Amino acid sequence: MDYPSKVLSKAVEEIAGLPGIGRKSALRLALHLLRQPSSQGISLGSAIQNLVTEIKYCKNCHNFSDSEVCDICNDEKRNQEILCVVEDVRDVMAIENTGKYTGKYLVLGGKISPMEGIGPSQLKITSLEKKIQSGTIKEVIFALSSTMEGETTAYYIYKKFKMLHVNFTNIARGIAVGDELEYADEISLGRSIINRTSYNEKGL
Repeated sequence: MDYPSKVLSKAVEEIAGLPGIGRKSALRLALHLLRQPSSQGISLGSAIQNLVTEIKYCKNCHNFSDSEVCDICNDEKRNQEILCVVEDVRDVMAIENTGKYTGKYLVLGGKISPMEGIGPSQLKITSLEKKIQSGTIKEVIFALSSTMEGETTAYYIYKKFKMLHVNFTNIARGIAVGDELEYADEISLGRSIINRTSYNEKGL
């Protein structure tokens, strides 16, 4: 498609680079911004710039944060003895939205997937090890997706740390097999946290 402006063409190209947005949708968004007061577009641009330059990862749990330590880790009212292990920061948001969990988190940053070349060394398992070895953690909850990769990741962690004095549990499978955690409805996810089960070598 030919554009009457190189500036517009560049904007469409950048917007179309976002997941789930084609060039036609990108053009509609760009034209929408042009129809709005210039302050709206400037505010959007500023927010995006701040997003990529100022957001941090919590040094304790690897969640998104505005400072070195996130609000959840800083909250002394949270249960210090329970650690919920998740794949992604979106899973933290999903669980927090249920209002049923009051412990801490550890974001692995993914799951073991040989097909994608992701092994244990690419995940935050060293951070998990330090937390378990601190002696504070009494229970580790696996809140990983019910996929082969999620099960493999849970099994690897369990085998690596099962000799330590920690109780490993798994969220109850109100979540359908094969589902990603972030897409679960809040009621099902909340019940899965509350009704978590003991984890063994069979993952049951």
